[in-house]
Amino acid sequence: MWIVRTALEKPYTFIVMAILILITTPLAVLRTPVDVLPEINIPVISVIWNYKGLSAQQMGNRITQTHERSLMTTVNDIEHIESQSLGGIAIIKIFFQPNVNIQTAIAQVVAISQSALRQMPPGIAPPLIIQYTASSIPVIQLGMSSAVLPEKELFDVALNVLRPQLVTIPGIAMPFPYGGKVRAVSVDIDPQALLAKGMTSSDVINAITTQNLTLPSGTAKIGDTEFDVALNASPPSIAELNNIPVRTVNGSTTFLREVAHVRDGFSPQINIVRQDGQRGLLLTVLKQGGASTLDVVTALKARMPSLLPLLPEGVEVRLLADQSIFVKEAIASVVHEALIAAVLTAIMLLLFLGNWRTTIIIAISIPLSIFTSLIVLYLIGESINIMTLGGLALAVGILVDDATVTIENIERHLHMGKGLYESIMAGAGEIAVPTFVSTLCICIVFVPMFFLGGVAKYLFVPLAEAVIFAMLASYVLSRTLVPTMAYMLLGHTTTKQGFVSRAIYAVHVRFNERFEKFRTAYVLLLSHLLTHRKQFIFSFLFFCLGSCGIFALLGRDLFPLVDTGQIKLHLRAPSGTRVERTAVIADEVQTVIRKVIPEKDLAGILDNVGLPNSGINLSYSSSGTIGAFDADIMVMLKPGHRPSEYYMEALLPELRKNFPDVEFFYQPADLVTQILNFGIPAAIDVQIVGNNYAANQKLASKLVTKIAGVRGAADVHIHQRLDKPSIALKMDRTRMQSLNLTPADLAQNVLLPLSGSAQTTPSFWLNPNNNINYSIQVQAPQSKIESLDDLLRLPVGPSNAAASNASAAANAAGGRGTQLLGNLVSVSPLAEFAILTRYNIQPSIDIYANVRGRDLAGVASDIQKIMDEAKAELPRGSRMVMRGQVETMKNSYTGLGVGLLAAIVLVYLLIVVNFQSWLDPFIIVASLIAALAGIAWMLILTATNVSVPALTGAIMTMGVATANSVLVISFARQRLADGLPALSAALEAGATRMRPVLMTALAMILGMVPIAIGIGEGSEQNAPLGRAVIGGLLFATVSTLFFVPVLFASFHRMLALRNDQRRALT
Repeated sequence: MWIVRTALEKPYTFIVMAILILITTPLAVLRTPVDVLPEINIPVISVIWNYKGLSAQQMGNRITQTHERSLMTTVNDIEHIESQSLGGIAIIKIFFQPNVNIQTAIAQVVAISQSALRQMPPGIAPPLIIQYTASSIPVIQLGMSSAVLPEKELFDVALNVLRPQLVTIPGIAMPFPYGGKVRAVSVDIDPQALLAKGMTSSDVINAITTQNLTLPSGTAKIGDTEFDVALNASPPSIAELNNIPVRTVNGSTTFLREVAHVRDGFSPQINIVRQDGQRGLLLTVLKQGGASTLDVVTALKARMPSLLPLLPEGVEVRLLADQSIFVKEAIASVVHEALIAAVLTAIMLLLFLGNWRTTIIIAISIPLSIFTSLIVLYLIGESINIMTLGGLALAVGILVDDATVTIENIERHLHMGKGLYESIMAGAGEIAVPTFVSTLCICIVFVPMFFLGGVAKYLFVPLAEAVIFAMLASYVLSRTLVPTMAYMLLGHTTTKQGFVSRAIYAVHVRFNERFEKFRTAYVLLLSHLLTHRKQFIFSFLFFCLGSCGIFALLGRDLFPLVDTGQIKLHLRAPSGTRVERTAVIADEVQTVIRKVIPEKDLAGILDNVGLPNSGINLSYSSSGTIGAFDADIMVMLKPGHRPSEYYMEALLPELRKNFPDVEFFYQPADLVTQILNFGIPAAIDVQIVGNNYAANQKLASKLVTKIAGVRGAADVHIHQRLDKPSIALKMDRTRMQSLNLTPADLAQNVLLPLSGSAQTTPSFWLNPNNNINYSIQVQAPQSKIESLDDLLRLPVGPSNAAASNASAAANAAGGRGTQLLGNLVSVSPLAEFAILTRYNIQPSIDIYANVRGRDLAGVASDIQKIMDEAKAELPRGSRMVMRGQVETMKNSYTGLGVGLLAAIVLVYLLIVVNFQSWLDPFIIVASLIAALAGIAWMLILTATNVSVPALTGAIMTMGVATANSVLVISFARQRLADGLPALSAALEAGATRMRPVLMTALAMILGMVPIAIGIGEGSEQNAPLGRAVIGGLLFATVSTLFFVPVLFASFHRMLALRNDQRRALT
């Protein structure tokens, strides 16, 4: 073969190539992102609207729906739109088709969002627009607390000092801090003082907006100098803000301090964070889609020491929920397993070959193939993750094949008395085509993965690429570097051997003696089976086909569960519960948790109560928080803890017994499940979509009870709450008209004391001490309105300054007081939506469910039956679907199943082209049924569910089993062509090829043993893969050594007899 000849004539060329691979690999590995899963780059744009004080129902109908319809009209390549509307916040997530130009999409969304402002309520700001992917998840959290600073100053430090320094780290995304109090200039209105002065809240905000200005004055040229003219348009201190005149009547001036109190304060707290009971705040660090978790966390840890001196004294910063530890340990576990596999494989090669020189040749070619694959993965922009490393770990066993077959063939020619050069040329040349076909068979098996869609595509394509690149590199190296090293090493063997060589050779001789006895027994058994061909073929096929029925007994999951030592508990109090009360409940829950989980296992507890301070946080979050009555409780366990699931099962009964009116459910705490759930807080989402919201809610309430009764279904609850208590104020428009008041006047005077001025009349004050602009928040302290009577005694007057002054003068002249809210409205109780969700504009109800103690597919199947029964009760125009991980699993299984069938067809056609026969490739493909039987038996014996890693192992097993069968069939055809009868050719093929077939199979099985055992953090992910490969190869090897020769002999003997009959007739 020309490439082998080139390698022998120019050996340094390929040695330099190997050196370049070794030099380049560290550079590539250091620059390649390291993560737990590949980037799932499904493009999503999130649009966040804020309109403080507006209810969830109004937000959904007046803002969200309006914008959604605009988006559907003008933005291209939308796959679907999801939205959730909460009190004062609306989040619209636009999911795009995979082929979208995301920059064009962002431009279109920005443009239509600006146009939509004209249709929105007055004073609304343009929306925030962010792009993210499923891989944009929290990787670490910074907990900040202080025994010295108040919460408002702590929040200020986090937002204005720490966060700006951290967001410049490459690949980092950091929303607003959780918890704390948003610092602002608080203007605390006193409703009673206003009433006494004949004034309203509108008078206060009008005074502030007219006297707190940010206007340029310009310059004045006086003499030879040009002076900047500075005007005290904005009061320089909070004390002076208190001295702003509000109104002058009959020469008497009322100052702001008389009707309100201005202070360095904060907006009403809506989010409370506590670390082990101590109040603080939380900075969540997310990685942007393609960034490396390890790089982001490492860079953050490296920068923190230089940032801590910038913080005031008494501020403590702790790193919490560090997901990079899990990623490191998961990656280290795979690498560790691969190293153990390499050692086991090397020992096996020494036993079979008995020569450390040949073992070194093979041992060098394998890592070089893997290094080449890593380099190519870096060049095409992939990351190092458990999928790519799993693919490389799979490849280790196969890579042994190319080099081993080449070396063994060279040695066979050397034993025949040929010279070294001639042996290398003949040995490497005569197997060039069979090994090329074998390599292509394995590569072709993975090709269908490139045609998968959705999440499955992003998961499997990197694995397929890793294997294919390693296989192609292995083939090139076995034709170049392996012959070169064989020529250099095998040519320098001496008769005088060292102690190690003699010991290895002695062990090899003893092994060979036993192996030859084993070969003899094999030949006798194969001879016996060849004489009883029909019985064996039918018995074997019956057993294999029957074994495949085991798959029906196995559970099916998307990915195995991983225990990261964290438990994420979500509690939901009765609708309308204020945030302070929810915090008290969370505190009581902590007490129960500490009773159930002993101190030796409990590392810490982190509470996050209520809605975050910014819609950006909600957009990134997958916790399903919908109001002040929600709380996330993260329980962190120490290393060496009991299984998390044990504590999860122990906690729920205690919590439900102690808090009967509070909902409790768990949410995924590990990276893998968060990514696969893609923003949904549970594995299963039964979604009812339709405009008849009340009927859909009624049906959902029935379904919840039934779904909760399904074995394995856990944490079943309806996401939406439609019973948030409200107070309906019905204006008497006729009476207001007679008093020269408009609905706008009344609305403004209700808005200001209850929600503040920041939304509709924003005003800012520059703090001269730190040069930061703070919002001026005109609002009545919540303690001033603690009863319905307090609410109805709010003063109401014209919101326009001129009209207000005229009204005040008229009231003073007539001796009348300011109108009270209670005189202008009638009051009634009302229940409103706490959240309004939509799917493609239509309202939706979501029933969330997790899976514990059973496989995902089994639970989903039972839930689907309940859904099918309930479809008759669906209101007209409504539909019901199951989404979440189940949807991803179905797509993945379907894609992999179709891909596997397509791969078998492609492999069959490739072998047809190689053998120029339809029959022999059929024999090879027919033998693959044994691999499926072996996988089924291994999974059921190890109590392992079918999962994506197990299916990947099955695909790999098909490739290796095909490659081994090709070796046997090609040799049998060769002997058949030499004139041997079919039975003799089959027997000789089995006897001759048994050694390389066993070496390849054993190398791969030994390589998978550490992975199958699954020791180490995150090893649960790839354990099914190892088990599937071991089980499949054990049966496939038996099939290759027995079934394939017997079937070959049967068919070819039949053909020979038919040909003899035809010749006899002619």
